[in-house]
Amino acid sequence: MGLDLAFTVARSGLRLLERQMARTSNDIANAGVEGHTRKVLEGRTLTAAGTGIGVRSQPVARDVDLALIAAQDRAKGDVAAGALREDLLRGVEAAHGSPENGDSVGGLMGGLRDAIVALREAPADAIRRSTVVTAAETLADRLNSVSAAIGEARQQAQDAMRTEVEALNANLSSIAGLNDAIRREAASGRSTAELEDQRDQLIGQVSESLDITVIRRSNGEVTLVARGGITLPLEEGGRPFTLADATVGSGAWHGNGGTLPGVMLEGIDVTRRLAGGRLGAAAELRDATLPRMQAEADVAASQLAYRMEAQGLRLFTDDAGTVPDVTQPYAGSAMVGFAGAIRVNPDVVADPALVRDGTHAVVAAPGGPTAFTPNAATGPAGFATLLDRVLDFTFGAELAAGTPQPGFASGALGPDGTLSSPLSGLRTLEDYGSALVAEQAGTRAAATATKERAEGLRDVLGARLQQRSGVDVDKEVASMVQLQTAYSVNARVILTIQAMWDALFGAVR
Repeated sequence: MGLDLAFTVARSGLRLLERQMARTSNDIANAGVEGHTRKVLEGRTLTAAGTGIGVRSQPVARDVDLALIAAQDRAKGDVAAGALREDLLRGVEAAHGSPENGDSVGGLMGGLRDAIVALREAPADAIRRSTVVTAAETLADRLNSVSAAIGEARQQAQDAMRTEVEALNANLSSIAGLNDAIRREAASGRSTAELEDQRDQLIGQVSESLDITVIRRSNGEVTLVARGGITLPLEEGGRPFTLADATVGSGAWHGNGGTLPGVMLEGIDVTRRLAGGRLGAAAELRDATLPRMQAEADVAASQLAYRMEAQGLRLFTDDAGTVPDVTQPYAGSAMVGFAGAIRVNPDVVADPALVRDGTHAVVAAPGGPTAFTPNAATGPAGFATLLDRVLDFTFGAELAAGTPQPGFASGALGPDGTLSSPLSGLRTLEDYGSALVAEQAGTRAAATATKERAEGLRDVLGARLQQRSGVDVDKEVASMVQLQTAYSVNARVILTIQAMWDALFGAVR
């Protein structure tokens, strides 16, 4: 090997080592930066006629496990979805009160029955009559609170959908810009590693909005496909997703004939195809979970009012004085939103004696309650007929002896009649009230458990990804020492070649 070639080979080695040391220094400096992955810089041997003539640096590349990144992103999306469900459902759970303290819907139904039992022992006692009215008002207030909490959570779900749509559009636009930059850099033979780190950070944020699959192409670009087969448009500055603002009422729904807006993707409603992440969770809460909870509370309130009414005591109504007919389908009936409107009949509040005497006559009918005539104003103070009817039948499983109560609706629920409830096979008010609390509180508990499992998986995958693709400062420092040693060796080679050149020129002179 001639001195010129030796010098060229040693100098190319120094350039490679300088870039590798710069790469190592950059990794060490960014070791604590979220999203930064370990980089590698390899050299390629150059040959001519089978003889080595030096080395050339390759573009800096990432040392990552793409499958591991995808799994972690999916876990992040599950955590984000679970956290949103937990947050929105926590308010509903709190509104139900505490079964242990007896102030939940089921407990307060039992409290109303107990107050009526106490009045049955002394029907002439004005204080006990007032106690019944107070217990009824407390129960109505609890149902109002539950309905209000469900409505608030539903509005929060709608607002969360709008927030996620805006974030999704912004992230997709940024990914599109990085796609273009990566394609240009790759075509020019320059490193795209830092740009890919930035893009993966944004893809992780998209995964928190929607469950997606990432397709990586040979030119460096990516295509994002959401679960359900929706290819997400990537256009810098674009706003492919839209969602109109809306005020969500108990009778509102999304779909045919509904008033709630859908998430539109370039003019097409894709709401029911959304899955995973905060956007999918918010859509499910707004359009399924919370409307079902509202319907369950409405059924409880409606059955309470109806069963009292059937025995001759109009104890509960809405502001218009209406008592829902629970034998009719839920959708489109007075049951929709009744939990939020239920109140104690103002006539009973003004005259608590009506809880003993009755508010109206009942005409016997086949399959219905037996006949009842209210106690006259001059009737006996110890009148107990109505109280016995209420205790035996309103709080029992029968409308009259041998005639079962109308069942608690568990199907064809929701404002559009498309939802169903797991609360089936229950016969009494107290059983339904207790099951209602347990089921709706359990929904929040299930959301928390799902979130915690996803957090555990995310943390495990994060630790594994850090081990596989993260920067280990100790190893990088050791690598830096090795590179510096190699650099010194190459530098000595160049100095030796320089001395040989000087000796040669001296001999020529």
